[in-house]
Amino acid sequence: MTGAPDDNADFTDEFCAFLQSSVATVDAAELLLLLHDHRDTAWSTKELAAKVSPHGTVTEAEAAKYLEMFQQRKLVERTPDGRVRYRPSKAAERHLATLRRLYVERPVTLFRVIYALRDRKIKTLADAFRIFRK
Repeated sequence: MTGAPDDNADFTDEFCAFLQSSVATVDAAELLLLLHDHRDTAWSTKELAAKVSPHGTVTEAEAAKYLEMFQQRKLVERTPDGRVRYRPSKAAERHLATLRRLYVERPVTLFRVIYALRDRKIKTLADAFRIFRK
């Protein structure tokens, strides 16, 4: 992430913490943005997987895993029939607006940050196990 000093102003600690806790992969980001863009639609897991990945790169099982994470983070709610609808908190809504804008304006940087944060989380977990083994 190089360039002018303000190039990374969008990637605040708060936004990166949101990405790390709620957006594990680019596929998860795309699924969450689909929900964001169609906030009044209640979706089945199968419908979401097909819509976000028409060529089948996101399986229904993966979509279900992301939706569970979104529900735990209070980004979505389940309807009585088990469908999912976008219903974030105001704080999360700000992060989603930033995510949407960066996805359009700076997708490569966004994708790099998502994967760097995931890799850092994996490294931290591995380091924790290394400490316990000593």
